[in-house]
Amino acid sequence: MAANNTTQDVKSRGILWGFGVFIAIVMVVLIVLGAWWGSEPGQFNILDEAETRAKETHDTENMPVGYVYTNTLAHIAEVLLHKPGGYITNDVGPPGVLLDNVPSWEFGALVMLRDATSALRNHFARDQSQSAEDPDLATAEPYFYFENDSWALPSTEAEYEKGVEALHKYMTRLQHYGGNVKQAQFYSRADNLWQYTEVVIKRLGGLSTRLTANNSGNNFGPGLTQVDIDLNEKDANVARIPWMEIDNVFYEARGAGWALLHILRAIKHDFKDILLDKRAMRTVDIMIKSLENSLEPILSPMILDGGGYGLFANYSLTMANYIARANAAALDLRDIMNRG
Repeated sequence: MAANNTTQDVKSRGILWGFGVFIAIVMVVLIVLGAWWGSEPGQFNILDEAETRAKETHDTENMPVGYVYTNTLAHIAEVLLHKPGGYITNDVGPPGVLLDNVPSWEFGALVMLRDATSALRNHFARDQSQSAEDPDLATAEPYFYFENDSWALPSTEAEYEKGVEALHKYMTRLQHYGGNVKQAQFYSRADNLWQYTEVVIKRLGGLSTRLTANNSGNNFGPGLTQVDIDLNEKDANVARIPWMEIDNVFYEARGAGWALLHILRAIKHDFKDILLDKRAMRTVDIMIKSLENSLEPILSPMILDGGGYGLFANYSLTMANYIARANAAALDLRDIMNRG
């Protein structure tokens, strides 16, 4: 009898030990996957990606003005959908559902993609306000405005893929003529770029304001009472970011900076003539360099939120500095494009 009890105890301990090993393996796998999926996508070469797309259509010698810009938008969407782990914002299971910073990064990039696609549809592809809009762009833009966290049917990924397909159709029509007229148009004019720059200024200004509105870095100076601080905040219309959301705002800015960096590189290519004519190429380079600096690798495992002259860095204020620098250059670009 005692022997049977001993055998049963050994079996019970074996089952518990095996279950514990299984749980440990699952945890390790989730941690590894989480680290892999949580890494930010690297930068890509806009010209190489455009040439790769042109090879797929067997027309590598014909990349007209607007082709690189449109392909950059399509590839930004493809990176969002096909990076390690895929599109994570609408995940309902681990490890995706546990990666709160990745959805913030994706949303920041998505907002910039939406703005640039709207500019393409409403400005870059239209000769004047009374001209008809491009049918493929009229199809593509609404797909990117589909809710960003839908996992049911239709899923967010499926709708964004349709947007990418419509952009590719527009690119193909850019390459070909119907008679003596191009099947699709792209107008790289100063007034078009000015209108898009207006939107960029507002986006960067909003990000810069939110980045500086954190708990420890926004004290409005020493020696102030709480009433003084509250009044200053009210007058400045500053809504402080809760401590637990500081990293989300930071990563949203990283995602927005990543997407806008590639869009600006594409603008530098496709608007080259007007930028040179207006002597604005240096201004665009300042924007690009500022965004490149904002995307430097993060050395800390967490987003530090120290004081301005404290022992620890304040990542939000550092990011806000680069975003504000890019925004100042965008203001200059708008003024240059608005001159006769």
